[in-house]
Amino acid sequence: MSAAPAGVSPVFWSLVTAEPLGELTVLDVGTGAGRVALALAPLARHVIAVDRDAGAIDEARKRAAAARLRDIECVVGDVESTEYTAFGPDLITAHLCMSDAIIERAGRALAPGRVLAFVAFHTEQWRETGRPSRFAYDEARASRVLRAAGFSIEHVEVEQEVQRFGSVEEALAAAIGLAERWKADGRWFHYVKFLEEGGRTLTRSHLIVKARRT
Repeated sequence: MSAAPAGVSPVFWSLVTAEPLGELTVLDVGTGAGRVALALAPLARHVIAVDRDAGAIDEARKRAAAARLRDIECVVGDVESTEYTAFGPDLITAHLCMSDAIIERAGRALAPGRVLAFVAFHTEQWRETGRPSRFAYDEARASRVLRAAGFSIEHVEVEQEVQRFGSVEEALAAAIGLAERWKADGRWFHYVKFLEEGGRTLTRSHLIVKARRT
């Protein structure tokens, strides 16, 4: 089994690479600059990488060309409004890009026995801010949406890392890259309040799922 790409959960990678990739067309939705898609391209029959960010797709194309990867297409498209059936996927992957709309489209595009594997933000992600992301899932919600879309879950796991800090300054420094976004949606205020009240943690939490179309 090949090693997981940098920044990608080894558990997620092992779930994906357990499938017979050499026989499959893989659709990687919300691919960004293609981190997962480019790593799958040497292993799969064909990979289609889709993202609505044209700049990210252009970067993915450049990286694919530099690596001399031939069996990969990089496509600009909104994965929450585009139907996936035209891509003819046998396996659908999504890494930190997940929504009910994506699951529903995967259910319509995949034949029985085919797999959807994804990493989503868990509801405990950034719990110190007091406001879970609208894209976050817990196990119950993921199970409910997947069953409604015609999937049975084969693997579900939460990967969580809790950073602990010795001071408010350390905690603020660790979150500085998130400050602009959190200030825009109100989470920064709650995080600062959490620190002022004695909190000294920052939680990263992801939900890893492999589900098979019934």
